[in-house]
Amino acid sequence: MDLDALTAARAAEWQRLDRLARARRLTGAEVDELVTRYRAASADLADIKTSAGRTTTGDYVSTILARARLRLTGSGTDTRSALPRFFLRQLPAALYRLRWTTLAVALGFFVIGTLVAIWISTDAQVLAALGSKADLQYYAEHSFTDYYRENPAAVFAGTVWSNNAWIAVQCVLFGISGFWPLYVVMQNAVGVGTAGAVMISLGHGDVFWQFIAPHGMLELTSVFVAAAAGLHVFWAWVAPGRRSRAASLAAAGRALVTVAIGLVFSLALSGLVEGFVTPQHWPWPVKVALGALALAVFLTYMLVVGRRAYRAGETGDLAESEAGTPTLVAG
Repeated sequence: MDLDALTAARAAEWQRLDRLARARRLTGAEVDELVTRYRAASADLADIKTSAGRTTTGDYVSTILARARLRLTGSGTDTRSALPRFFLRQLPAALYRLRWTTLAVALGFFVIGTLVAIWISTDAQVLAALGSKADLQYYAEHSFTDYYRENPAAVFAGTVWSNNAWIAVQCVLFGISGFWPLYVVMQNAVGVGTAGAVMISLGHGDVFWQFIAPHGMLELTSVFVAAAAGLHVFWAWVAPGRRSRAASLAAAGRALVTVAIGLVFSLALSGLVEGFVTPQHWPWPVKVALGALALAVFLTYMLVVGRRAYRAGETGDLAESEAGTPTLVAG
């Protein structure tokens, strides 16, 4: 093949293909022409590479074909448009769908924590089994508060954030078991109830609430949401409805991994409160008010923004163009 002769014969066609690929709008006839010329130029490029290897002319045609291919197939979702959709529609809608399950998990947590606290604080033998009188006294007077103050605020905030975020992600990812989310909630309820019982029994109940409440409101709510998301994954597998179990589980998993990503941010805010507000020697109403403000921001996002997104048709799942066309079912 004579490369110069091919270039002279096809140059006008390649230029026409380039103009069509660059055009802002195309008529139906122009789209058909774009497809036809794209195929012809692809054949030309194959001939060039077969006979002459890599050449300047081949690179030129390859660039035109890439531009034409992008025009025909479209580009992926722009990150600049995907992020607003994620934070203003997908994530709040996914959170809103969990509202009642989150409430049920929260009630279960408080029932278990309260029963544990009452049991330990009213039974001297159980309290003694936790440690000697001196050890418990030292915990109530020093260890409990030192936990929040012994490390620099930034380091402590980062540590609790990464730990809690990992717990939240586990609740969602291992939610299919049905066991792990409940285990996490029960473990936290027993831990908080035990600490509260020790502090209250030794006359430091006020310190307990002053150090738990500021960050605990948002932190525990985030854990409740994570557990609720995990249970929804489990239920999608147990009761898939008219869809197959695989399809139901896939849809739930995609939507609720969105929740796991969102909880990383809510737990980051909780970590900031725990690291920079809880340890401060400020009046306790100020610290509790700041913690309540952080919780109010999250609940507004979940219930107000989420309700609006949910009513607009969002579920938290990927769009059909991203997840693939679903299988149609009757009913």
